[in-house]
Amino acid sequence: MSPSAELHTPDDAARLAKAETVLTPRFYKTDYAAMDRLDMSPIRAEWDAMLAEYEGDNNHDHFTRTPEFAAEVAALSATWSPQLRRDFQEFLVSSLTSEYSGCVLYNEIQKHVSNPDIKQLMRYLTRDESRHANFINQSLKDFGLQVDLVNLKHSKAYTYFKPKYIFYATYLSEKIGYARYISIYRQLERHPDRRFHPIFRWFERWCNDEFRHGESFALMMRAQPGLLEGGNKLWIRFFLLAVYATMYVRDHTRPWLSEALGMDPTDYDYRVFDITTAITRQVFPLSLDTDHPTFRAGMDRLCTIAAANARAKARGGLIGRAQQGLCAVRATLCFARLYLLPTKQHALPSEMRVAPSW
Repeated sequence: MSPSAELHTPDDAARLAKAETVLTPRFYKTDYAAMDRLDMSPIRAEWDAMLAEYEGDNNHDHFTRTPEFAAEVAALSATWSPQLRRDFQEFLVSSLTSEYSGCVLYNEIQKHVSNPDIKQLMRYLTRDESRHANFINQSLKDFGLQVDLVNLKHSKAYTYFKPKYIFYATYLSEKIGYARYISIYRQLERHPDRRFHPIFRWFERWCNDEFRHGESFALMMRAQPGLLEGGNKLWIRFFLLAVYATMYVRDHTRPWLSEALGMDPTDYDYRVFDITTAITRQVFPLSLDTDHPTFRAGMDRLCTIAAANARAKARGGLIGRAQQGLCAVRATLCFARLYLLPTKQHALPSEMRVAPSW
């Protein structure tokens, strides 16, 4: 199924969730023995304080639908354009896959380690991500698109990532998730008439989980300082660019979603980049210069290439495959040029945690 195809049945939603493309969320496995060897003693005070917050579980009552939820969905969705309906349903499937990916990964780590610090943290992360995934799945059910999560777990392909790649990618995923959700929530505080689905009311407290999850991985990296030095800076640079580019291209392939919220997708994405960059200074010794004219031009070029690739895929045949190959080369060269742009270097702050103040 093409990522832009309409969704009509649970099977359609499941096929989209299982899709393996550059822009779709993946399921991961890792080196559990290496995770077991992690030592949190260098940041013991901060670590124990964070686990106490998880134990307090300030969102235990949050992910529950109100009786009016389904009725509001039915009334509002009747006014949607076909493009908005497609984009929003794809957004729900993508979000579900991302949240459930975390749930599966954290649960597998928890089952395979004996390190009490890591085991306890992964249990809390699994709890939170399970709530998120099931809450989103209920909204898919409103459209007859509920995904069988057990089947998804057993049928979706898994990608192996070393623990350090898990740290970089997951930290960024959680922090950029916070930045996205809080930006949408603040926009709808200012313009409540733009709230075209009730799920957006849950975003402010939802952000608490996303933010805290990112803090957990920040502490794990600060406790293993070698992950933030030397050649690993090149990997940090790669993951920053990969996450930003993926988000930018994905948002610009479904612009009706941002526009329905009253936001220009480009302005929204750079607002998210700014928030994420400010947060990630807590742990990453470098950040991308997202205001650099070459960076912005490169992001737009990636969108142009992605659109050309989609047309080539739809064309099919020998010519279509050749055009897709050319698009892959062009995208790689564009990404490489962006990767080689100068970055901003900075020292890590003594305070390891950041307040969610946006």
